[in-house]
Amino acid sequence: MHVLMVAAENDALPGAKVGGVADVVRDAPKALADQGVTVEVVIPDYGFEPLTRIYIGEVTVVFNAQPHVLTLFKIQQTNNNVSQIVVSHPLFSGSGSVYCNDAPGRPFATDATKFALFNAAVCEALSQGLLTRPNALHLHDWHSACVAVLIKFEPRYSSLKNIHIAYTVHNIALQGIRPFKHDESSLETWFPSLNYNGQHLCDPRYPHCFNPMRSAINLADKVHLVSPTYSQEVLSPSNNDRGFFGGEGLEHDLQNSAKQGKLIGILNGCEYPESNTKNADLDTLYKKIENTLFGWMSNNEQLQSSYYIAHQRLQQFKATAANGPLVTSVGRLTEQKVLLLCQQVDGRLAIDSVCQIINKYNGRLIILGSGDKELESIFSKAMARNSNLLFLKGYGQGIGDLMYQLGDLFLMPSSFEPCGISQMLAMRAGQPCLVHSVGGLKDTVEHDENGFSFNGTSLALQASNLLNCLDETLSLKKHDPKKWHKIKESAQQARFSWIEVAANYIAQLYR
Repeated sequence: MHVLMVAAENDALPGAKVGGVADVVRDAPKALADQGVTVEVVIPDYGFEPLTRIYIGEVTVVFNAQPHVLTLFKIQQTNNNVSQIVVSHPLFSGSGSVYCNDAPGRPFATDATKFALFNAAVCEALSQGLLTRPNALHLHDWHSACVAVLIKFEPRYSSLKNIHIAYTVHNIALQGIRPFKHDESSLETWFPSLNYNGQHLCDPRYPHCFNPMRSAINLADKVHLVSPTYSQEVLSPSNNDRGFFGGEGLEHDLQNSAKQGKLIGILNGCEYPESNTKNADLDTLYKKIENTLFGWMSNNEQLQSSYYIAHQRLQQFKATAANGPLVTSVGRLTEQKVLLLCQQVDGRLAIDSVCQIINKYNGRLIILGSGDKELESIFSKAMARNSNLLFLKGYGQGIGDLMYQLGDLFLMPSSFEPCGISQMLAMRAGQPCLVHSVGGLKDTVEHDENGFSFNGTSLALQASNLLNCLDETLSLKKHDPKKWHKIKESAQQARFSWIEVAANYIAQLYR
């Protein structure tokens, strides 16, 4: 079997990771290859200067009514039986990053144009034989959705129509919506001669707009959600007042996919290296944090208050012995991840109450992550108010790895979580997790067995239950060390194997 994966991110290559999809596109192909599947992965070339490229060929694509020449390269690698391919064009490497932040009122505009051109190049390369015709074409998230649109509606690619298309939804909250026309970043500007069926491609809430994610869901042979629970949650409409995040407008299309038997929920996997446990202590973590903080500070001429406060807090942590639990949290600062921590509970923000509860047990909270500027400000101010909170505004792989190893309890109160990788990494290191029982968190963390969980039928109730669960969890750690150790061991022994995931891909997604 030959599989071609198309994505925006791939952590097998440097500089091509932003979120969890990059981990999947790095790990799933290796697991498939181990089961005898030939796998090629293709992403845009974001300017990978240090890599050794092997020239494959060029394609010319008519895009925006102009010919564009794009070059395909295979990346030379050692000890890897997966072919990594990049498509080069100035539009991809010009920004120096995977994604662009467009001005308010023009969501996805720059990225949508970039990925539409990339998708057209993939189709052209397939039609010309520069990419081997696969048994299954595996598309990831909205960034690759135009591949399905062009294969189904562009006569030039009619020879590709019978290729089996599997489409994975990693995050349904990001759908890549753009106008059909009358905009430089729109479907008809990119492909003016495309004779498409608007009923399949339009956004259900904005019928004059093209919705790439909805298009791929409707056009694919199989639709994959990255956990069994999430594959059920998306069948219901979102209800923000209840704190429920479901289909985000695409629930009817997903219900139709379920009726057709093409909707599949397969949990992502996690890698388990043989020598995962390394000897580390808090001094190692604090030194790593300090070095990283200095690096962040040096990137700006003016010292940011969040870095100054973090450095002062770090000195405070180093000067006083820690005899209580270390609670950790690693992840991007988005509404999805921290909405519950920003709720008002009894006249104060939930994050302040979290710190107060942890303080009751002489504990500390370290949060690593960046993202939404407003949320960064909220957490910086919370750090200033709470002497046991260290908020590190940024991301450092080394810090994250040490936090997984050294933390006593991992906090992940996501409002929705398609799968989640952070909880798997924490569990792998023997750190139990406290999670909101949704999506992949529900499928990986069992309350009082290998971790702790809460839920609730409203945002207010969820925030309140989070605080109660945290208090009960830290009380258990303090007063029942035998049970705590058993839960810790169960977390460390849990396995979410890519081998099993790959077998399910082959049996359920690619046939």
